[in-house]
Amino acid sequence: MSQAFTPRGKQNIQWDVELIKRYDKSGPRYTSYPTAVQFHEGFDKSHYELCRTQSNQLAQPISLYVHIPFCAHVCYYCACNKVITKRREKAQPYLDTLYKEMSIRSAGYPKDRKVEQLHWGGGTPTFISHEQMSELMNKLAENFNLSDDPDRDFSIEIDPRELQTGTLAHLKKIGFNRVSLGVQDFNEKVQKAVNRVQPLELTRNTLEEAQRLGFRSINIDLIYGLPFQTRDSFRETLKTVLELSPDRLSVFNYAHLPERFMPQRRIKSEDLPAPEEKLAMLEDSIRLLTEAGYHYVGMDHFAKPQDSLAKAQSQGKLHRNFQGYTTHEDCDLVALGVSSISQIGDSYFQNSSDIDEYQASLKEDVLPIKKGLILNDEDLLRRAVIKQLICHFTLDYAWLKKEFHIDGAQHFSDVLEQLKPYEQDGLVEVTHEEIRVTSKGELLIRNICMLFDEYLNTPKHNVRYSKVI
Repeated sequence: MSQAFTPRGKQNIQWDVELIKRYDKSGPRYTSYPTAVQFHEGFDKSHYELCRTQSNQLAQPISLYVHIPFCAHVCYYCACNKVITKRREKAQPYLDTLYKEMSIRSAGYPKDRKVEQLHWGGGTPTFISHEQMSELMNKLAENFNLSDDPDRDFSIEIDPRELQTGTLAHLKKIGFNRVSLGVQDFNEKVQKAVNRVQPLELTRNTLEEAQRLGFRSINIDLIYGLPFQTRDSFRETLKTVLELSPDRLSVFNYAHLPERFMPQRRIKSEDLPAPEEKLAMLEDSIRLLTEAGYHYVGMDHFAKPQDSLAKAQSQGKLHRNFQGYTTHEDCDLVALGVSSISQIGDSYFQNSSDIDEYQASLKEDVLPIKKGLILNDEDLLRRAVIKQLICHFTLDYAWLKKEFHIDGAQHFSDVLEQLKPYEQDGLVEVTHEEIRVTSKGELLIRNICMLFDEYLNTPKHNVRYSKVI
């Protein structure tokens, strides 16, 4: 789908703390629209086959995601689907099941659909051995047409504590060209509070080795809002990160939801920084990183201007899916493994989040699809609108007319009415031609997208989300 696009001007993110406090409510992160809350168990293999067949007619490239759920240690802040174990032998039975799913799923996609993106996530993907890594990559190559183009995006999440000798070199050898390092914070007191003690020297050595090996992009993940963090301590972490000079940075807001995620019950609420302190950490993150030359992509993401993520945004080609911002907008997402979520054509579907159920289904040669959703016309429209806003901060009515044959102002008249306070507060500019998010409004883009979400006020949306800031 072509997109209307007007380049963003020079970045000057405006910080209005009173305004942010007023708008800082909870809401979705919009890695999909509709969000996973709307997935239902009425979605079955017949729906999947219909969407897969329709998608194959378009012959678009494929993005592959592989979920490896094992971790040797539990990080108390983590909300991922994971299995905590030090028993490495548990990985092989899971991988064997994964290969069965891979065989069944790949049979439905012609080999002319090239895999331009590949991501291994978790859990801790480097939990498995070098031999298992090679076997997994070889199985993927046997079942799918993996691209060898220089501009492919083959990435993996790395816990520096879990690297064996030669792991980075091995990952480069089997085809990865991007790595993402989990760090979260360099302060030792914070690290101990979340059970992730990771010395700076270990992270530095890992990053420098990845640079020497020629990985084309290196990302570091940080989290603000963790126990015992202060504005001063997090500023020191940011300064250290700037010395390391990664290509990309993700600075996430910690959402404390112990009633949903059991490991978070180890974190005491009284040890968390106050909301004002969290806002100060975010303000410092944006100020220090942009002053250092990083491009604020949006939400929690920053990239150097020469990085492909920043370039994709400047060219109007940025996309967003379940892995966050990405550069290949025309790919179907084929996700493999327990709890993984795929996007095929006009559908989403999710595998069982229970590893035993996942393995039992495939033992019977049945795809472990637990729930999903086929998008209707209104869903497709609003998905495109939200993606346009969250990636490019503008919505052009002429583009809506061309792509969806609607009068944007008329169709979204209720949203325009709700946008008036945002306009008065200087968060958006609304004209007869477009809705444009201002530099002041970019920080609150989730709030703006929420106005286009038809499902938020339905009974099924009785779910807690993280704060938008």
